[in-house]
Amino acid sequence: MKKQVRNALLLSTLTTISIYGINKAINISSTLKNLMKTDKGNFFNWRYGNIFYTKQGKGSPLLLIHDLTPASSSYEWERIAKHLAKRHTVYSLDLLGCGRSSKPNMTYSNFLFVQLLTDFTKNVIGTKPDIIATGNSASFVLMACNMEPEYFNKIIIINPAPLEELAKTPNKRKNTLKFLLDLPVFGTMVYNLAFSQRSIRQTFQKYFYKEHMVPSRIIDTYYEAAHMENSRGKYLLSSIKANYTNINIVHALKKINNSIYLIGSKGNENMGRIIDSYISYNPSIESSFVGDSKYLAQLETPEKLIDILNLYLDPVK
Repeated sequence: MKKQVRNALLLSTLTTISIYGINKAINISSTLKNLMKTDKGNFFNWRYGNIFYTKQGKGSPLLLIHDLTPASSSYEWERIAKHLAKRHTVYSLDLLGCGRSSKPNMTYSNFLFVQLLTDFTKNVIGTKPDIIATGNSASFVLMACNMEPEYFNKIIIINPAPLEELAKTPNKRKNTLKFLLDLPVFGTMVYNLAFSQRSIRQTFQKYFYKEHMVPSRIIDTYYEAAHMENSRGKYLLSSIKANYTNINIVHALKKINNSIYLIGSKGNENMGRIIDSYISYNPSIESSFVGDSKYLAQLETPEKLIDILNLYLDPVK
């Protein structure tokens, strides 16, 4: 019996060491191309970690907020930021837990990102910006605007998340999943499988209308972003999966007086219904649709998206 226990412990130890080695190899290999450089940006020394951001252009301030996933970063805006910078001072940041920003071991809540957005606006931008956000990031952008409307101007959201998804809350089962993902070795293994190059490529085949036209550089950049800081993006993922980054925004939608514009991709078959649900709570919301795209129009059809953004940001008087 003792021998069986000893053998089991030995096997468990060897398995853990092997998985640790595989995790380490993934972390090293994923960043070899060094696509996520920091030399052209700055860091905002925030209370919960350093926030990477870039600033370019001249004119009224414009803040770009990428989608809320551990593989996302300000790279999402690379194909349109320079065009927007012709008329605006454009700020693009990597959210906490993403890209080149710090990835602390903590629970990432919706209010945490509300605080980040507000503090960045106060301390870095210094005046009211227009904001463009994507997907799930819409929730904390709208909550920040609702809580401190004096710090924000127009809100533009590309393919907003469904209201019913944002209303989901943590529960015992979700907290168990969060605990497992947060585990040092085995949780990291699960995270690395979820954000392998193959998985990211499959995700982008869902993100793009022309699913076989995803540039390899996009896959490589998202893959590297997901694995920076030894795959510590898993802490953000565990919070997302456990619904801690969610919040019911219906009450905020009803109250907000700021101009809100929603842009949906025609290739996203549910987006019309989603946008209608937002407008049902705030009839002053305006909306448009961009063709030949599915989720990340800023990467797939940047020219078409810019035409719409210019109408909202710089309306003809």
